[in-house]
Amino acid sequence: MGQDRTSTDHDIELERLASIVASSEDAIISKSQDGIIRTWNAGATRIFGYTAEEIIGEPVFRLIPPELHEQEREILARLRDGESIKHFDTVRVAKDGRLVDISLTVSPLRNQAGEVVGASKIGRDITERKRAEAMQKLLVDELNHRVKNTLAIVQSVASQSLAFADSPEDFLASFGGRLQTLSKAHDLLVRERMQGISLRDLVASQIGSDAELDSSITLSGPDVTLRGTLVTHLALILHELTTNARKFGALSLDQARLSVSWERAPNAADRLVLVWSESGVPSVSEPQTPGFGTQLIKKTLAASGGTSTISYRPDGLEARIEFNVQDRDDIGTAPSEGPQPASDKPAVAVTSFDGLKALLVEDEAIVAMDLEFKFEQLGFDVVGTAASVSEALDILSKTEPDLVLLDANLHGERVDKVAAALAERAIPFAFATGYGRDTLPDGFREMDMLSKPYSDARLVNVLSRLAGRAVAPR
Repeated sequence: MGQDRTSTDHDIELERLASIVASSEDAIISKSQDGIIRTWNAGATRIFGYTAEEIIGEPVFRLIPPELHEQEREILARLRDGESIKHFDTVRVAKDGRLVDISLTVSPLRNQAGEVVGASKIGRDITERKRAEAMQKLLVDELNHRVKNTLAIVQSVASQSLAFADSPEDFLASFGGRLQTLSKAHDLLVRERMQGISLRDLVASQIGSDAELDSSITLSGPDVTLRGTLVTHLALILHELTTNARKFGALSLDQARLSVSWERAPNAADRLVLVWSESGVPSVSEPQTPGFGTQLIKKTLAASGGTSTISYRPDGLEARIEFNVQDRDDIGTAPSEGPQPASDKPAVAVTSFDGLKALLVEDEAIVAMDLEFKFEQLGFDVVGTAASVSEALDILSKTEPDLVLLDANLHGERVDKVAAALAERAIPFAFATGYGRDTLPDGFREMDMLSKPYSDARLVNVLSRLAGRAVAPR
């Protein structure tokens, strides 16, 4: 009677365990010592796509990518020694060829004599978790990059505002105004959840809160959404035009008028023409020396393939600017295999940068403008500035710089080709980036790198090393 009860209890327990295995969302399988699959539950079918009839009797290597076969052999060897392997992340191959991220626990199976005769595996599909982790890392990296780039822009705006200021008071006023402009543009982006902002709203925010109600101000044009770095660039351009109009132009006189209009360029849907036109302003004359605002407008637009024309008419200034509205602020493509850096030839101590030719590759126009100014102040001959891979390669096809400062990501485009071209020609270069070293091209991650924003002292230190290698015998 006692044995019957024990046998019944044992059968009930086995049925309960079988029910748990059958209904589990996890893959639960068993295999022999030589890796042949012996059991297969519904969870395994859901994750891998094979039915029990299809897979039982097949080698477990059918589920394992070739590059992980050696890992499986090591696991089998450890299992034969009676070792359990708990919770390690790995990758398996589904029936349709998909790679599935799996958290795996492996335990030895023993016979009644205690001998290891096989193994049980419990695998949990963690593909979504891994995808979420990768997306989180991507977003954190992108946020870090954008914050550092913003700080680099602020640093450059401060540097250039100081360079063109007539007095400390003038610097505080000009820099403060430009900083407020960046803040307003950011507020608009946050309000729209970083999805882009209306051009009309951007224009109105820079002219003033009453721009839409003031009868002396006319805003006209189609609905256009601005995204990415274009928002910052255009905000600063509009700020310079507004500041000039408040000091000397249409916004400083009661009877003057300001018209800001925009339209799509003919035969180019992603290109916009904006016209800032002032009237009723007597005695308008072109300044003898272009100021920071004029240079900012010109160079900011040029860096993104845009153009600007400023006309000083008898009754007021007119600025015509043309630019691309297609957002180019994309996440970079996957890295490509690159060659090893040029040989580490010994550097020669340099005491002057005079006459050394430098190429600047930087997609942020304001930062590039500030760098060009600083390089020239140090004595370099800046042979060109490039905002894209194609521009950089074009300049390199026409000239031989002594050294290059290379932004690691140009509007979402990686710079592997530029780095490879420089290494092939043994031209010393350093990276400048808001990302970390792991985003640099393969084979170049030990190169000199300036992490944005960087100090003038750090810049000079890196340039000294590059210059030392540039003047050393090749």
